[in-house]
Amino acid sequence: MTEPLLVADPVLPAEPLRLAVVGAGLIGREHAQRILDRQDMELSFLVDPFVDAKDHPFAGRTTLVADLAEALPHVDGAILATPNHLHESGALSCIDAGVPVLVEKPLADTPQAAERIVTAGESRGVPVLVGHHRRYSPLLEKAVEAISAGVIGRPVAVMGSALFSKPDAYFDAAPWRQQAGGGPILINLIHDMDNLRALCGEIVRVQATSSNQARGFEVEDTAALTLTFANGALGTFIVSDSAASARSWEQTARENPSYDFADDEDCYHLAGTRGSISVPTLRVRSYEGEASWWEKSAVTSLNARREDPLVRQLEHFGQVIRGQAQPRVTARDGLQSLRVVLAVAESARTGLPVDIPVYTD
Repeated sequence: MTEPLLVADPVLPAEPLRLAVVGAGLIGREHAQRILDRQDMELSFLVDPFVDAKDHPFAGRTTLVADLAEALPHVDGAILATPNHLHESGALSCIDAGVPVLVEKPLADTPQAAERIVTAGESRGVPVLVGHHRRYSPLLEKAVEAISAGVIGRPVAVMGSALFSKPDAYFDAAPWRQQAGGGPILINLIHDMDNLRALCGEIVRVQATSSNQARGFEVEDTAALTLTFANGALGTFIVSDSAASARSWEQTARENPSYDFADDEDCYHLAGTRGSISVPTLRVRSYEGEASWWEKSAVTSLNARREDPLVRQLEHFGQVIRGQAQPRVTARDGLQSLRVVLAVAESARTGLPVDIPVYTD
């Protein structure tokens, strides 16, 4: 007697995820377009109280509404790309509705607001991701993987930079950028501090000094930092938005074609007890025998493809919504990177070192 033929159930394609993008500014439009480019997602709502539905470029491609509350009952996930001070209220609304949310960086405008988001998300079991999109760069992923595998030994020292020159038009278009809060510490540095946390672990102390001599604005244009990591490694970092240099992530990683690209430059160099790695070129210097300046070292380059990290972040968000993955950049991560950059700002203001508490259970 022959066994009956077993026919597998057909694999039906999953219904497209229904997403809302909240905030129709520059980064909101970037998210919206990437959703529209996908087959497994649909841009169900674009939420912004200042959108003119008749003239907006996404009119006819999605539903435009003024209030997040109109969208939440009808979506599987939401991306918050609103001004920083609105992140807390938007995130809490999503959490209350049980809707997974991706919050653009920074998680909130104060540590207290960020803590409330962390607590609400964890207590309700609603995933909260933070838009530190560089964590999804294959270049950064490869460097993190190499360091975690012990390629450079125990991390000892880190040197980093974010040196770039913003044109005068950048400040003329938004005069608030000439005032306190509009400089590279609070606008740009949080990306790099999050990157260094991924590469070398938690930052537990910072000391910083700043200058405004290049432009003479109220706000700083340059800042220099010393960093202490929880694993004992020490670091230095310099950031300037008035430096005619290409040693920044934007101009070395080639993730945004709008920027000039310098493929011979690095923005981070990490040295350990067995070797060193430069990022994003991924050049590794290592020793076969004793790591000594008398001994010959070997230089190799790791391979990593270049992909749009915003696309990869969106793919990951979809996996989290479907229950296929845990958030890679959690609300706790967002809180910790916010704490670091605010500590830098405080140290630059006072001239004193600032200790940074690490969020633990």
